[in-house]
Amino acid sequence: MIVITGAGGFIGSNILYHLNQKGLKRIILCDENFKKNNINKREYLKIVKPNKLIDYMETKTKIIDAVIHMGANSSTTEKNLKKIYSQNTRFSKNLWNWCSKNKVRLIYASSAAIYGDGQSGFDDNDPISIFKPLNYYGWTKYFFDRYAINQADKDHSPPQWVGLRFFNVYGPNEYHKGQMQSVVAHSYNQYVNEGKVKLFKSHNKNYKHGYQKRDFIAVSDCVSIILWILENPKISGIFNCGTGEARTFKDLVLAMYTSLKTEPKIKYVNMPENIKKQYQYYTKAEMKKIQKAGYKIKFTKLEEGVRDYITKYLSINSQRRHK
Repeated sequence: MIVITGAGGFIGSNILYHLNQKGLKRIILCDENFKKNNINKREYLKIVKPNKLIDYMETKTKIIDAVIHMGANSSTTEKNLKKIYSQNTRFSKNLWNWCSKNKVRLIYASSAAIYGDGQSGFDDNDPISIFKPLNYYGWTKYFFDRYAINQADKDHSPPQWVGLRFFNVYGPNEYHKGQMQSVVAHSYNQYVNEGKVKLFKSHNKNYKHGYQKRDFIAVSDCVSIILWILENPKISGIFNCGTGEARTFKDLVLAMYTSLKTEPKIKYVNMPENIKKQYQYYTKAEMKKIQKAGYKIKFTKLEEGVRDYITKYLSINSQRRHK
Protein backbone atom coordinates (compact mmCIF):
# COMPACT_ATOMS: atom_id res chain seq x y z
CA MET A 1 0.00 0.00 0.00
CA ILE A 2 1.21 3.51 -0.86
CA VAL A 3 0.14 6.77 0.79
CA ILE A 4 0.23 9.97 -1.29
CA THR A 5 -0.13 13.34 0.43
CA GLY A 6 -1.12 16.29 -1.74
CA ALA A 7 -2.78 13.61 -3.84
CA GLY A 8 -5.46 15.92 -5.20
CA GLY A 9 -2.92 18.53 -6.24
CA PHE A 10 -0.61 19.00 -9.19
CA ILE A 11 2.28 16.58 -8.77
CA GLY A 12 0.41 14.23 -6.44
CA SER A 13 -2.41 13.59 -8.89
CA ASN A 14 0.08 12.90 -11.68
CA ILE A 15 1.82 10.36 -9.44
CA LEU A 16 -1.56 8.71 -8.79
CA TYR A 17 -2.27 8.49 -12.52
CA HIS A 18 1.07 6.86 -13.33
CA LEU A 19 0.84 4.42 -10.41
CA ASN A 20 -2.58 3.37 -11.72
CA GLN A 21 -1.04 2.96 -15.17
CA LYS A 22 1.43 0.51 -13.63
CA GLY A 23 -1.45 -1.46 -12.12
CA LEU A 24 -1.09 -0.11 -8.57
CA LYS A 25 -4.47 0.59 -6.96
CA ARG A 26 -3.90 0.03 -3.24
CA ILE A 27 -3.32 3.72 -2.63
CA ILE A 28 -4.42 6.04 0.17
CA LEU A 29 -4.96 9.67 -0.82
CA CYS A 30 -4.39 12.54 1.60
CA ASP A 31 -5.21 16.19 0.93
CA GLU A 32 -7.01 19.08 2.58
CA ASN A 33 -9.13 20.22 -0.37
CA PHE A 34 -9.50 17.75 -3.19
CA LYS A 35 -9.69 18.95 -6.78
CA LYS A 36 -12.11 16.35 -8.11
CA ASN A 37 -11.09 16.84 -11.74
CA ASN A 38 -7.57 15.73 -10.81
CA ILE A 39 -8.64 12.33 -9.47
CA ASN A 40 -11.63 11.53 -11.68
CA LYS A 41 -11.47 7.99 -13.03
CA ARG A 42 -8.49 7.18 -10.78
CA GLU A 43 -8.43 4.08 -8.61
CA TYR A 44 -7.60 4.24 -4.90
CA LEU A 45 -8.77 2.86 -1.57
CA LYS A 46 -9.56 5.85 0.60
CA ILE A 47 -9.26 9.62 1.10
CA VAL A 48 -7.92 10.85 4.46
CA LYS A 49 -7.60 14.42 5.72
CA PRO A 50 -4.10 15.55 6.83
CA ASN A 51 -5.12 15.97 10.47
CA LYS A 52 -6.33 12.35 10.52
CA LEU A 53 -3.49 10.79 8.54
CA ILE A 54 -1.10 9.71 11.30
CA ASP A 55 -3.91 8.12 13.30
CA TYR A 56 -5.14 6.31 10.20
CA MET A 57 -1.67 5.04 9.32
CA GLU A 58 -1.31 3.68 12.85
CA THR A 59 -4.04 1.19 11.95
CA LYS A 60 -2.19 0.09 8.80
CA THR A 61 1.44 -0.10 9.94
CA LYS A 62 1.99 -3.60 8.59
CA ILE A 63 0.72 -2.96 5.08
CA ILE A 64 2.01 0.53 4.18
CA ASP A 65 5.08 0.21 1.97
CA ALA A 66 5.82 3.86 1.21
CA VAL A 67 4.67 7.42 1.83
CA ILE A 68 5.00 9.86 -1.07
CA HIS A 69 4.69 13.24 0.61
CA MET A 70 3.84 15.96 -1.93
CA GLY A 71 1.41 17.98 0.22
CA ALA A 72 2.42 21.54 1.13
CA ASN A 73 1.44 25.17 1.19
CA SER A 74 3.34 26.16 -1.96
CA SER A 75 2.68 29.90 -1.86
CA THR A 76 5.93 31.83 -2.24
CA THR A 77 4.17 34.98 -1.03
CA GLU A 78 2.71 33.52 2.19
CA LYS A 79 3.22 36.01 5.05
CA ASN A 80 2.07 33.85 7.98
CA LEU A 81 5.21 32.01 9.08
CA LYS A 82 3.48 30.11 11.88
CA LYS A 83 0.85 28.78 9.47
CA ILE A 84 3.19 27.70 6.69
CA TYR A 85 5.72 26.23 9.13
CA SER A 86 2.98 24.07 10.63
CA GLN A 87 1.73 22.97 7.21
CA ASN A 88 5.12 22.30 5.64
CA THR A 89 7.79 21.65 8.26
CA ARG A 90 6.00 20.32 11.33
CA PHE A 91 3.70 18.01 9.35
CA SER A 92 6.70 16.67 7.41
CA LYS A 93 8.56 16.00 10.67
CA ASN A 94 5.59 14.04 11.95
CA LEU A 95 5.58 11.89 8.82
CA TRP A 96 9.35 11.39 9.03
CA ASN A 97 9.12 10.22 12.63
CA TRP A 98 6.23 7.88 11.88
CA CYS A 99 8.04 6.36 8.88
CA SER A 100 11.24 6.00 10.92
CA LYS A 101 9.43 4.24 13.76
CA ASN A 102 7.48 1.92 11.48
CA LYS A 103 10.21 1.25 8.91
CA VAL A 104 8.25 2.72 6.00
CA ARG A 105 9.92 4.34 3.00
CA LEU A 106 9.47 8.11 2.56
CA ILE A 107 9.76 10.23 -0.57
CA TYR A 108 9.06 13.91 0.01
CA ALA A 109 8.87 17.17 -1.91
CA SER A 110 11.62 19.62 -1.15
CA SER A 111 12.12 22.66 -3.38
CA ALA A 112 14.68 24.59 -5.39
CA ALA A 113 13.45 27.61 -3.39
CA ILE A 114 16.01 26.46 -0.81
CA TYR A 115 18.77 27.80 -3.08
CA GLY A 116 17.55 31.40 -2.75
CA ASP A 117 18.98 33.80 -5.31
CA GLY A 118 21.38 31.16 -6.63
CA GLN A 119 24.57 32.92 -5.58
CA SER A 120 25.65 29.78 -3.73
CA GLY A 121 24.80 27.56 -6.67
CA PHE A 122 22.28 24.75 -7.16
CA ASP A 123 24.27 21.70 -6.13
CA ASP A 124 22.45 19.05 -4.09
CA ASN A 125 25.81 17.83 -2.80
CA ASP A 126 26.60 21.11 -1.05
CA PRO A 127 25.91 21.54 2.69
CA ILE A 128 22.50 23.06 3.30
CA SER A 129 23.99 25.67 5.63
CA ILE A 130 25.35 27.70 2.71
CA PHE A 131 21.91 28.43 1.24
CA LYS A 132 19.57 31.30 2.11
CA PRO A 133 15.96 31.07 0.85
CA LEU A 134 14.15 34.23 -0.23
CA ASN A 135 10.70 33.54 1.24
CA TYR A 136 8.89 31.66 4.01
CA TYR A 137 8.00 28.81 1.67
CA GLY A 138 11.67 28.25 0.88
CA TRP A 139 12.61 28.43 4.55
CA THR A 140 10.05 25.78 5.55
CA LYS A 141 11.55 23.42 2.98
CA TYR A 142 15.06 24.35 4.16
CA PHE A 143 14.16 23.57 7.77
CA PHE A 144 12.83 20.13 6.90
CA ASP A 145 15.78 19.23 4.65
CA ARG A 146 18.08 20.17 7.51
CA TYR A 147 16.00 18.06 9.90
CA ALA A 148 16.10 15.07 7.54
CA ILE A 149 19.87 15.28 7.12
CA ASN A 150 20.45 15.58 10.87
CA GLN A 151 18.11 12.71 11.72
CA ALA A 152 19.68 10.48 9.06
CA ASP A 153 23.13 11.26 10.50
CA LYS A 154 21.80 10.01 13.87
CA ASP A 155 20.48 6.80 12.23
CA HIS A 156 16.93 7.88 12.95
CA SER A 157 15.47 7.65 9.47
CA PRO A 158 13.09 5.62 7.32
CA PRO A 159 14.66 2.59 5.57
CA GLN A 160 14.62 4.70 2.41
CA TRP A 161 14.24 8.47 2.42
CA VAL A 162 14.50 10.79 -0.55
CA GLY A 163 13.90 14.54 -0.73
CA LEU A 164 13.38 15.97 -4.21
CA ARG A 165 14.21 19.62 -4.77
CA PHE A 166 11.72 20.43 -7.51
CA PHE A 167 12.61 23.21 -9.91
CA ASN A 168 10.01 24.87 -12.21
CA VAL A 169 7.48 22.11 -12.86
CA TYR A 170 4.79 22.43 -15.54
CA GLY A 171 2.11 20.12 -16.88
CA PRO A 172 -1.50 18.94 -16.53
CA ASN A 173 -3.57 19.21 -13.33
CA GLU A 174 -2.22 22.57 -12.14
CA TYR A 175 -5.34 24.56 -13.07
CA HIS A 176 -6.35 25.05 -9.43
CA LYS A 177 -3.06 26.71 -8.39
CA GLY A 178 -4.06 30.24 -9.43
CA GLN A 179 -1.07 32.60 -9.30
CA MET A 180 1.19 29.63 -8.51
CA GLN A 181 0.57 27.98 -11.88
CA SER A 182 3.53 27.43 -14.18
CA VAL A 183 4.70 30.02 -16.70
CA VAL A 184 3.33 27.77 -19.46
CA ALA A 185 -0.19 27.85 -18.06
CA HIS A 186 -0.08 31.59 -17.32
CA SER A 187 1.25 32.35 -20.80
CA TYR A 188 -1.41 30.28 -22.51
CA ASN A 189 -4.20 31.84 -20.45
CA GLN A 190 -2.94 35.33 -21.29
CA TYR A 191 -2.78 34.44 -24.97
CA VAL A 192 -6.36 33.14 -24.93
CA ASN A 193 -7.77 36.06 -22.91
CA GLU A 194 -5.68 38.98 -24.17
CA GLY A 195 -4.08 37.90 -27.43
CA LYS A 196 -0.59 38.43 -26.04
CA VAL A 197 1.75 37.23 -23.30
CA LYS A 198 3.10 39.45 -20.53
CA LEU A 199 6.58 38.85 -19.16
CA PHE A 200 8.30 40.75 -16.38
CA LYS A 201 10.88 43.33 -17.29
CA SER A 202 14.34 42.64 -15.95
CA HIS A 203 15.60 44.85 -13.12
CA ASN A 204 19.01 43.21 -13.26
CA LYS A 205 21.53 44.68 -15.68
CA ASN A 206 22.93 41.22 -16.41
CA TYR A 207 19.64 40.04 -17.95
CA LYS A 208 17.67 41.51 -20.83
CA HIS A 209 13.86 41.55 -20.65
CA GLY A 210 12.60 38.01 -21.13
CA TYR A 211 16.04 36.50 -20.68
CA GLN A 212 15.61 35.54 -17.04
CA LYS A 213 16.30 31.81 -16.88
CA ARG A 214 14.73 28.83 -15.18
CA ASP A 215 15.17 25.09 -15.16
CA PHE A 216 11.73 24.10 -16.49
CA ILE A 217 10.82 20.44 -15.99
CA ALA A 218 7.76 18.54 -17.22
CA VAL A 219 5.74 16.92 -14.44
CA SER A 220 5.98 13.60 -16.29
CA ASP A 221 9.75 13.72 -15.79
CA CYS A 222 9.28 14.37 -12.06
CA VAL A 223 7.00 11.33 -11.84
CA SER A 224 9.54 9.26 -13.77
CA ILE A 225 12.15 10.04 -11.11
CA ILE A 226 9.74 9.13 -8.31
CA LEU A 227 8.84 5.80 -9.91
CA TRP A 228 12.55 5.08 -10.37
CA ILE A 229 13.16 5.80 -6.68
CA LEU A 230 10.38 3.37 -5.72
CA GLU A 231 12.09 0.72 -7.84
CA ASN A 232 15.45 1.37 -6.16
CA PRO A 233 14.86 1.13 -2.39
CA LYS A 234 18.57 1.32 -1.48
CA ILE A 235 18.86 4.91 -2.71
CA SER A 236 18.45 7.63 -0.09
CA GLY A 237 19.31 11.31 0.20
CA ILE A 238 18.40 14.68 -1.25
CA PHE A 239 18.35 15.06 -5.02
CA ASN A 240 17.60 17.89 -7.41
CA CYS A 241 14.58 17.37 -9.64
CA GLY A 242 15.22 19.47 -12.73
CA THR A 243 16.61 18.94 -16.22
CA GLY A 244 20.08 20.43 -15.74
CA GLU A 245 19.33 23.03 -18.41
CA ALA A 246 18.43 26.71 -17.94
CA ARG A 247 16.09 28.22 -20.53
CA THR A 248 14.77 31.76 -20.86
CA PHE A 249 11.17 32.83 -20.32
CA LYS A 250 11.25 34.05 -23.91
CA ASP A 251 12.28 30.57 -25.09
CA LEU A 252 9.23 29.14 -23.33
CA VAL A 253 6.81 31.69 -24.74
CA LEU A 254 8.16 31.28 -28.27
CA ALA A 255 7.76 27.51 -27.90
CA MET A 256 4.14 28.12 -26.94
CA TYR A 257 3.47 30.29 -29.98
CA THR A 258 5.20 27.77 -32.24
CA SER A 259 2.95 25.00 -30.93
CA LEU A 260 -0.07 27.23 -31.63
CA LYS A 261 1.27 28.15 -35.09
CA THR A 262 0.72 31.81 -34.25
CA GLU A 263 2.91 34.90 -34.54
CA PRO A 264 4.36 35.78 -31.12
CA LYS A 265 3.14 38.85 -29.25
CA ILE A 266 5.01 39.62 -26.04
CA LYS A 267 4.60 42.64 -23.77
CA TYR A 268 7.13 43.36 -21.03
CA VAL A 269 5.61 44.73 -17.84
CA ASN A 270 7.02 46.05 -14.57
CA MET A 271 7.65 43.51 -11.86
CA PRO A 272 5.42 43.91 -8.78
CA GLU A 273 7.24 45.55 -5.89
CA ASN A 274 6.37 42.72 -3.49
CA ILE A 275 8.44 40.17 -5.43
CA LYS A 276 11.37 42.28 -6.68
CA LYS A 277 13.58 41.48 -3.68
CA GLN A 278 12.87 37.75 -3.80
CA TYR A 279 12.98 37.26 -7.55
CA GLN A 280 15.27 34.58 -8.97
CA TYR A 281 16.90 35.54 -12.26
CA TYR A 282 18.56 32.19 -12.85
CA THR A 283 18.05 28.58 -11.78
CA LYS A 284 19.67 25.43 -13.12
CA ALA A 285 19.67 22.11 -11.32
CA GLU A 286 22.95 20.26 -10.90
CA MET A 287 21.91 16.72 -11.84
CA LYS A 288 25.16 14.76 -11.46
CA LYS A 289 24.21 13.28 -8.08
CA ILE A 290 21.08 11.47 -9.25
CA GLN A 291 22.72 10.45 -12.51
CA LYS A 292 25.62 8.96 -10.54
CA ALA A 293 23.04 7.10 -8.44
CA GLY A 294 21.83 5.44 -11.64
CA TYR A 295 19.06 7.57 -13.15
CA LYS A 296 19.68 7.55 -16.91
CA ILE A 297 16.33 8.51 -18.48
CA LYS A 298 16.54 11.59 -20.71
CA PHE A 299 14.49 14.66 -19.83
CA THR A 300 11.81 16.17 -22.03
CA LYS A 301 13.03 19.12 -24.09
CA LEU A 302 11.24 22.37 -23.32
CA GLU A 303 9.80 22.73 -26.83
CA GLU A 304 8.44 19.19 -26.79
CA GLY A 305 7.01 19.50 -23.29
CA VAL A 306 5.32 22.83 -23.99
CA ARG A 307 3.82 21.53 -27.23
CA ASP A 308 2.42 18.42 -25.57
CA TYR A 309 0.99 20.35 -22.63
CA ILE A 310 -0.74 22.91 -24.83
CA THR A 311 -2.03 20.65 -27.59
CA LYS A 312 -3.09 17.71 -25.40
CA TYR A 313 -4.37 19.57 -22.34
CA LEU A 314 -4.58 23.37 -22.22
CA SER A 315 -6.11 23.95 -25.64
CA ILE A 316 -8.60 21.10 -25.18
CA ASN A 317 -9.70 22.42 -21.78
CA SER A 318 -9.97 25.92 -23.23
CA GLN A 319 -12.23 24.69 -26.03
CA ARG A 320 -14.47 22.95 -23.50
CA ARG A 321 -14.81 26.12 -21.41
CA HIS A 322 -15.84 28.17 -24.44
CA LYS A 323 -18.46 25.77 -25.81
